[in-house]
Amino acid sequence: MTRQPLFSPVLIAGCIIVMTGFAIRASFGVFQIPVAEEFGWPRAEFSLAIAIQNLAWGFGQPIFAAMAEKIGDRKAIVAGAVAYALGLVLSAGATTPLAHQMLEVLVGFGIAGTGFGVILAVVGRAASDDNRSMALAVATAAGSAGQVFGAPLAEALLAVMSWQSVFLVFAALILATLMTLPMMRSPAPASTEELQESMAQILGRAARDPSYALIFIGFFSCGYQLAFITAHFPAFVTEMCAPILGGGVLASMGVSTTSALGAVAISLIGLANIAGTIAAGWAGKRFSRKYLLAGIYAGRTLAAAWFILTPMTPATVIVFSVVMGSLWLATVPLTSGLVAHLYGLRYMGTLYGIVFFSHQLGSFMGVWLGGRMYDIYGSYEAVWWVGVGVGALSAVVHLPIRERRTPIAAAA
Repeated sequence: MTRQPLFSPVLIAGCIIVMTGFAIRASFGVFQIPVAEEFGWPRAEFSLAIAIQNLAWGFGQPIFAAMAEKIGDRKAIVAGAVAYALGLVLSAGATTPLAHQMLEVLVGFGIAGTGFGVILAVVGRAASDDNRSMALAVATAAGSAGQVFGAPLAEALLAVMSWQSVFLVFAALILATLMTLPMMRSPAPASTEELQESMAQILGRAARDPSYALIFIGFFSCGYQLAFITAHFPAFVTEMCAPILGGGVLASMGVSTTSALGAVAISLIGLANIAGTIAAGWAGKRFSRKYLLAGIYAGRTLAAAWFILTPMTPATVIVFSVVMGSLWLATVPLTSGLVAHLYGLRYMGTLYGIVFFSHQLGSFMGVWLGGRMYDIYGSYEAVWWVGVGVGALSAVVHLPIRERRTPIAAAA
């Protein structure tokens, strides 16, 4: 029997789409200060726009996943890319907080149509059983690769053009990814039983399963922590490290401003996560996914607690970025792989999309609460400690999950 290669055309195309979409998404924190300064807005206004983007992403994820399973993966991706680009173009001309916030719904739906919910389902169906865990990890790591250059690219473009022009450049980039669509031809490997089971049946089976509810609850903290850091960390670092700018670590990296340090921190998180996500994909094939997920959430919790308790320096920013980055999206291939293992591949996209909605509820809370608490108290400390608490909760709730798949006949 011929061994199927890991890097199929589907995986390559999926990586390009996810990488570009996540590069743009990860850069939004860099625009916090430029947008607020141009219009004189409180920090909470643009934070709410990013929070709404994350919530719309969560609402849109199961919708686009179901669309992909009903009318085709490529049509769903095209719809997502068009919504993404349109949201960016219209946002470039928006001059009020409400306009930005409403237009971020389009951007959020665009991320849903070009992100993990659709792409991982395609990649999962195209991969062999032996390669599936690693293929999901590679596609997830592509999102981190986008994060490596997304924030620094935005920072570099802002140095030579307005933030409005940067949004237009990003709109063109997301549309350019559609040139990879001819490669996105995926089979639908599923057992005869899975093909006979309707979407309503599989959703009902998942809804009655306590393990699915625990996965849903556990993914909340992932979204909270990641979205808060992506949206607020650059501004947080810019303000907190300004009095100590010029340390040896910064000089050795060639970083001359705290604004640049914030962008570098986001980039380092993405870089470290490439290795972390690949390692999670490797481990997911060999060890219990629920224990791996519990360990990742516990590690994040400890890293966040250490960072907020330690006096901030450029060195601690870099250490935290590398540690948190190694755990950043490592949850995604494990969570999506766990959903596929428990409920099959036929409706994996829709089931993962519903779980991902919990992730985006957390994202909304992390981004919005960060801006709101900052405007009230002039500090992000309370929001960090909420993140520590929900991270500890996620570590605990994964432990009772039953990883044995219930036969379809038995679940009927």
